[in-house]
Amino acid sequence: MKHSITHRRPVAAPVRSLSRNRSAERRRLLIGLLCLGAMAVAAFALLNLAAESPPERMKEVWIPAGEFTMGDEGFDEAKPLHNVYVDGFWMDETEVTNEQFAEFVRQTGYVTHAEKPFAGAPPGAGVFDGSKCPPGEACRDCSNWWDYREGACWRCPEGRGSDLRGREKHPAVHIAWEDAAAYARWGGKRLPTEAEWERAARGGLEGKRYYWGDELRPNDKWMANIWQGDFPTENSADDGFKGTAPVKSYPPNAFGLYDMAGNVWEWCADWYRPDYYADSPQKNPQGPDSSIDPDGRGEPKRVQRGGSFLCSDKYCIRYRAGARGQGEPKTGLSHTGFRCVRSAH
Repeated sequence: MKHSITHRRPVAAPVRSLSRNRSAERRRLLIGLLCLGAMAVAAFALLNLAAESPPERMKEVWIPAGEFTMGDEGFDEAKPLHNVYVDGFWMDETEVTNEQFAEFVRQTGYVTHAEKPFAGAPPGAGVFDGSKCPPGEACRDCSNWWDYREGACWRCPEGRGSDLRGREKHPAVHIAWEDAAAYARWGGKRLPTEAEWERAARGGLEGKRYYWGDELRPNDKWMANIWQGDFPTENSADDGFKGTAPVKSYPPNAFGLYDMAGNVWEWCADWYRPDYYADSPQKNPQGPDSSIDPDGRGEPKRVQRGGSFLCSDKYCIRYRAGARGQGEPKTGLSHTGFRCVRSAH
């Protein structure tokens, strides 16, 4: 056709007719493509409506000012028991969920530490995998049950190929201290001090082994998401969950807070020192000015509280009232999350 048009001199009328036909065809094609595009956009919007809708607003619980006995004689780093007074404050009812953290990322474009290369390693994080443990006592070495997986982060809790479908209301994990602090600032809040956290967790109960009393399973009912079975290789999930659980899966404490024991470790504002309680102020302690790494690697640590779904009554019992944990501020793991507080004034 091109050769014919180039070398022949057709009369004007046929050329205009051909031009009109081609123009009509182009219009019909363009209209068809626009319709298909509109249908695709509509379908995408429908499929993602829930994800794009703002999540349920975090409810806050008022924690009244008061004095309590802080610490736990069962742990060297939680001694001595000492009386502490804290002012009243507001605390998030639950741990921050995946859908709430996703909204923060959507609005700010924030990138977590697990999503960045670190010390020559590709983006990723430590994921619990008890199946990697060798038999016998060697399995008690925690390095044998953590697996560094490329791509593991809050979006992909088990690494590449995993996602958050069905876990929108589970606590966000792989959250480093600095990630948690950034989220808190965005929401006009902050991370709790260790004293505030324990005051809130105890719910006004004094001298109790757990945040709900002295029995692990009152009336044979599980009160927290922890490990049941032979840790770290066999989890019977008698409490209903092998990993994280949706927030509010277990009863709240006396103040109305959920998951203050088990599920995920929660970051506190304080630097960690195992000897801090010997010199801790009596009123509104803010933690030490610096950290001592109990593992001897020279890494500064921040306080973590509450234990996680990996805590076992046969191995790690740091879901108990007064027990302490710690973590490197730039590191988040598959059992590490957070909640926020807000000062009264």
